Amino acid sequence: MSHHIVEVKDLAFTYPDRTPALQGISFRIHHGESVAIVGANGAGKSTLLLHLNGYLTPTGGQVRIGDYPLTRETLREVRRTVGMVFQDPDDQLFMSTVFDDVAFGPLNLDLPVDEVTARVDKALATVGLSHLKERPPHRLSSGQKRRVAIASVLSMAPDILVMDEPSSGLDPRARRQLIELLRSFHHTKIIATHDLDMVVDLCERTIVMHEGRVKADGPTMAIFGDAELLESCCLEKPLRMQGCPLCNK
Repeated sequence: MSHHIVEVKDLAFTYPDRTPALQGISFRIHHGESVAIVGANGAGKSTLLLHLNGYLTPTGGQVRIGDYPLTRETLREVRRTVGMVFQDPDDQLFMSTVFDDVAFGPLNLDLPVDEVTARVDKALATVGLSHLKERPPHRLSSGQKRRVAIASVLSMAPDILVMDEPSSGLDPRARRQLIELLRSFHHTKIIATHDLDMVVDLCERTIVMHEGRVKADGPTMAIFGDAELLESCCLEKPLRMQGCPLCNK
């Protein structure tokens, strides 16, 4: 059994006002892959991610994590396997100290206190924030909050990291630090983002969504080299692939 595999088959979701958000989404992600989910605003990226560990229930189709179909009965096990980092870290940080936020998940697994402490220390060391473990989260910078949110997921020891716009709101230095951090992880990674240059740095495979459907799925550089595809999905090439506007090269 491999808990690292993510399989989505004919996934559909309709909002209560009958607006279709996902329409027949299918793909399979294997152990160790780093996969980007890209698309214009409203393409369905965030809605898709919220199905991968049961925050939303599909109106059709199925999600499987390893050998587990995602159901009410398997939800607890799936959430131990799939760690979700939300777009806004404030949605994940609600305790009085950084340590308490990172410890929240492991404590809810009923782990021994010594093991919880060891997991928190390891997760904070991984993101380079051990020195801030007693700091209130609301006093952190955006980049630091992002790292703490990632640490709070790592402390759960997931096999799969799912991240929604992880570079949103970061300054250039914090963004570069985040990219280097994510490069060091050997997890299966699924990243929804508008930051196409980050995709080039991190993801060998890209899935393009448009109006709730998968429009393309393939090697990242091939996807970003297809000008017609990008235009049809309201996307542009990553900046590094656009050439110099002054010398037209």
